[in-house]
Amino acid sequence: MRKIKTISLIAFMAVSLPLYSQQTTSTKPIVSNFEKEVQNHSQLKNLAQELLDGIGPRLVGTPQMEAANNWAVQTFQKWNIPARNEEFGKWKAWERGISHIDMISPWVKSLDATQLAWSPATKKPVVAEVIAMPIFNSEADFKSWLPKVKGKIVLMSPKQDFGRSDYQYKEFATEETYQKITEAKKNASDTWRKSMEFTGFTQNTLPLELEKNGAVAVAISNWTGIMGANRIFGAKTKTIPMIDINNEEYSMLYRLAENGKAPKLSINVQSQFKGEAKMYNTIAEIKGTEKPNEYVILSAHLDSWDGAQGATDNGTGVITVMEAARILKKYYPNNKRTILVCLWGSEEQGLNGSRAFVEDHPEIVENTIAVFNFDSGTGRIVRINGAGFEKSYDYMGRWLNAVPDYITKHIETTFPGSPSGGGSDHASFLAYGAPGFMMGSHNWGYGGYTWHTNRDTYDKIVFDDLEYNVILAATLSYMASEEPEMVNKDRRIMPMDKEGNPTKWPEPKKAERTSDYYFVK
Repeated sequence: MRKIKTISLIAFMAVSLPLYSQQTTSTKPIVSNFEKEVQNHSQLKNLAQELLDGIGPRLVGTPQMEAANNWAVQTFQKWNIPARNEEFGKWKAWERGISHIDMISPWVKSLDATQLAWSPATKKPVVAEVIAMPIFNSEADFKSWLPKVKGKIVLMSPKQDFGRSDYQYKEFATEETYQKITEAKKNASDTWRKSMEFTGFTQNTLPLELEKNGAVAVAISNWTGIMGANRIFGAKTKTIPMIDINNEEYSMLYRLAENGKAPKLSINVQSQFKGEAKMYNTIAEIKGTEKPNEYVILSAHLDSWDGAQGATDNGTGVITVMEAARILKKYYPNNKRTILVCLWGSEEQGLNGSRAFVEDHPEIVENTIAVFNFDSGTGRIVRINGAGFEKSYDYMGRWLNAVPDYITKHIETTFPGSPSGGGSDHASFLAYGAPGFMMGSHNWGYGGYTWHTNRDTYDKIVFDDLEYNVILAATLSYMASEEPEMVNKDRRIMPMDKEGNPTKWPEPKKAERTSDYYFVK
């Protein structure tokens, strides 16, 4: 592990200042122009507003996803960058409508709740009693309870007895109370996991079994451990609605039900299935002047889950690479290699867009000098891994040396590093031996607050950090384009696993080009 620059207190103070207060530090005039353009004419906020507020979340198969593809093409073309939408498959078409969920007994309250993606709609509001799934001590317990779900709205997640974020317990509780709460949470989690094993089903398969046994709706609370933040994924039912309720209100309903108070809900969720929708990758291309058949790729996935706006996953990556492309076009008019900006579709369902691209374009993959992938939230980039390429230090070191000091002083590198088998779209290229680098960012509470949650909204973006990332993306693309020869792609000798067996380089995985595999049968 090697730090490009030593991190100091002064460095942290400098990086917290707005970018426009910095002096340009690069000795390369083109990079200095990148800095000045970002400082004085950044389009990041405009792009974010158009994409996140104007279009919204971009769930695969929805009208919003197609609108985002078309918006990206039009935006690139406005900058005189040729762009196109490449179809790579079809997905079940669905459009979200309203979600209105109310507790109507024992008292009245509108709940902070929403239907999950691809949930069946209600023809009219479903009004029914709530039943909480209890702890099972045997398979027989589960089978004897199952008939009770008929006609009921089933709470399928555990209640949370401790609804504060862990850091608050750690900061404010006595040591004894903190240990007591930590142990109680672990015991509750272990007990629930064991109870689920007795059912013979999983979180993904149990909803359909409840439906088959007459439940009229399934409710969960996919709480992240942060107050107010729930992850919103896809429904696992076929004919009845499946909803997510925020932790506080879900746990209240659970307590009422288990104490015999028979709470009732009214569920009105509207949505439409619309046959099939085409899936696209949006590809923008700045043609190279000397080596047009060799490629530098700026990568970010355009799709998102739809619990909020898809701001930090991955609107921030999208607007970063788009803005980098804009300033590259403006200040680097004679790029030697072709620069592709690839905005992937259906990343959230298994890297489907990028996997399809590498299958469909082997000639591009073979002649790609580097893929720079942005998909780790809103923070400034602080980690770059050599991705398992033995000589990656040689060329990445040169390229990073052209990046302004106030950016690189915070970047920690690992060479040769290890290849990623999944997680984001650079992995699709790595599997075929193309140098794909994940740009790892500062956390900003990404995992708990915004990743796939109902709180992933525009206001969570830290634009100062994204400005750093734009300069980094543009500079790395410029330097990779200028590299005299194709980089060395020799792979490292892979390390041993914990059992002493040699690990293997990730193998290519087939793109899923229809949604048949994804939905319950």
